[in-house]
Amino acid sequence: MVGRHAGRRPVTATVHQGVVLSSAGGQWRVRVEGGEVALASLRGRVKHGGDLKLAVGDRVTLSGDGAPAGGTLTITGILPRTSQLSRRNPSGARGERIVATNLDQVVVVFAMVRPEPNEAMLDRFLVIAEANELAARIVINKIDLADEATARDRFDGYATIGYPMHYTSKVTGAGLEALHDVLRGRTSALSGPSGVGKSSLMNAMYPGLDLRVGAISDSVNKGRHTTVGALMHPLPDAGYVVDTPGLRELGLWGLSSSALDQCFPEFREALGSCRFADCHHVSEPGCTVREAVTGGGILQARYESYVKLREEVAETEKLW
Repeated sequence: MVGRHAGRRPVTATVHQGVVLSSAGGQWRVRVEGGEVALASLRGRVKHGGDLKLAVGDRVTLSGDGAPAGGTLTITGILPRTSQLSRRNPSGARGERIVATNLDQVVVVFAMVRPEPNEAMLDRFLVIAEANELAARIVINKIDLADEATARDRFDGYATIGYPMHYTSKVTGAGLEALHDVLRGRTSALSGPSGVGKSSLMNAMYPGLDLRVGAISDSVNKGRHTTVGALMHPLPDAGYVVDTPGLRELGLWGLSSSALDQCFPEFREALGSCRFADCHHVSEPGCTVREAVTGGGILQARYESYVKLREEVAETEKLW
């Protein structure tokens, strides 16, 4: 006798792939193939099954019945990453905070004025990109509020090092086309201090993006935070941009004091020629890095940033 369920196909969930755009109250916003955006929960064994923690930018596999249109999606796996941008846990505890994954480049934005740029902080952003083996480019924004020639004179030393430079203004439109071109088709992390105009730049280049723009506090001349977590935005002409939180404090993670010199590209030619193999490039005799500083091959301000960061990393090594 034929059973009453004979011939019926088993019910199976549809399998999707997607990209994690943001965290949303215990769930995740995911862009699925085809461009639809849906909420997804994280399967327990993925959440608790290993050291790999889900992050914005992750490519994931999902299952769901009829999702994403009106159905329920579950993240079933995290696909291999090509890169990640990490920083030290901002709480001060030992640990890593992954900002975003699968990035092609880091775009570091500083303003020429309001807030006043701090080259030491810029160097810190660049070191984090170098430590994560990510290409970096620099945007100096709000040049309508200052003299562009002065801006170039102040920052073109970074171009000599090898960092691509962009001088921009959302008011005049200066530099926006060139910046737009290097974002197209790539996944970029937009980083930099609060208040430098990251969201305003993106809104000027992509009017439909509607990123929230924060006001500058005249009393302290620092930007108020408008982004509380990394948010990945699909770009209309291919690619993604990750809007990272405005950061006033950056902690280096996973970088030893002995490897810090590799994160300064202009040091590399001089490395390996010092008298001592374990040279710290601080006070040792016969240091070719310090000789390059004296000879003008390495900018004094960049060297001072290295010394300060090395002290910080070495102190962290002692604590941990």
